[in-house]
Amino acid sequence: MISDKMKELVKNNSVIREMFEEGKKLAQKYGKENVYDFSLGNPSIPAPEKVNKTIVEILKNEDSLKVHGYMNNAGFEDVREKIAEKINNKFETNFSKENIVMCVGAASGINIILKSILNPNDEVITFAPYFMEYKNYVNSYDGKLIEISPNTKDFQPKLEEFENKITEKTKAIIINTPNNPTGVIYSEETIKEISKILEKKQKQYGKEIFIISDEPYREIAYDNNVVPYITKYYDNTFVVYSYSKTLSIPGERIGYVVIPTQMKDSKNIITAVTIANRIIGCVNAPSLMQRVLIQCSDEKVDLTIYDENRKLLYNELTKYGFECIKPQGAFYLFLKSPIEDDLEFCKKAKEYNILFVPGSSFACKGYVRIAYCVSNEMIKRALPSFKKLAENYI
Repeated sequence: MISDKMKELVKNNSVIREMFEEGKKLAQKYGKENVYDFSLGNPSIPAPEKVNKTIVEILKNEDSLKVHGYMNNAGFEDVREKIAEKINNKFETNFSKENIVMCVGAASGINIILKSILNPNDEVITFAPYFMEYKNYVNSYDGKLIEISPNTKDFQPKLEEFENKITEKTKAIIINTPNNPTGVIYSEETIKEISKILEKKQKQYGKEIFIISDEPYREIAYDNNVVPYITKYYDNTFVVYSYSKTLSIPGERIGYVVIPTQMKDSKNIITAVTIANRIIGCVNAPSLMQRVLIQCSDEKVDLTIYDENRKLLYNELTKYGFECIKPQGAFYLFLKSPIEDDLEFCKKAKEYNILFVPGSSFACKGYVRIAYCVSNEMIKRALPSFKKLAENYI
């Protein structure tokens, strides 16, 4: 018999994954070209050619024992130093390899942080809409996720509600900007206000409250929008980064955690996060992909493709009468459902072979998430079906 925790997870399996599987069934029935699957945030742009070439070169020329062997649980020293240098050059920070822990993608990065800082019944706050797995991650370490209700005007966080929900049990907040599912970037003003509130609350309760900044979409920003680097505003900040989206390698599971020296008790926390890497079962980040980052951490995919998709979808769907905030980053469009029941709207869309994810899966009912990390040709093929869908309501 499975555990009680897993019973709940099995019962409420990921809607995104279910929609993805539904898309495969529809493709078998109607043909792949006639199914418009916008459910999964799986990058559609190939990895930079240099990534592929570097993998081959490493396997040909480097010592296989080093390429495939164990290393410090925090990762290879030269890789961590390279990443620290890159961050310092870009954001005028002052990190060294000691501040970097390599991890198995951003999801693992969040988990090793939570494993290191949470005691039973500690609270972690996040802003709706949010990536649904946050609740599962927090629950895994016997914490409790506290939701701040969505601000559907512009999807910046509700700061008054945030301040009111901080208690003596609050251990951390999770920030995700550019945001999944809205594509909104939290403004510098918002980050400053969050930091000011947390500084005040730390003094009030006489304890540390951490920010966990989940940043897999940091490099995917449009229209010259700037994503604030949060360690510059608040000392007790973890930064979690993944190369899944910026290098289009989500299946390789490679990322890192930044733990600033300015963080209270940083030395012990760095040690704890490094040990957590081992004891949650990852042991270390994939060794081959760490070696690849020495040469490829500055590479990027061609964001003009996502930008073209963003503009095409936004312009056409709003022309049909749908409402949405224009995404500033990431590759998601958060569309307001024309009816209150977003699940029913998703069901109706499926009649036109359109698949997207209900906003209720992100703690924001009445919306749907459209992942536009797909081919431009598929979007063009889908537009007549979107128009027919709109005609049912608008």
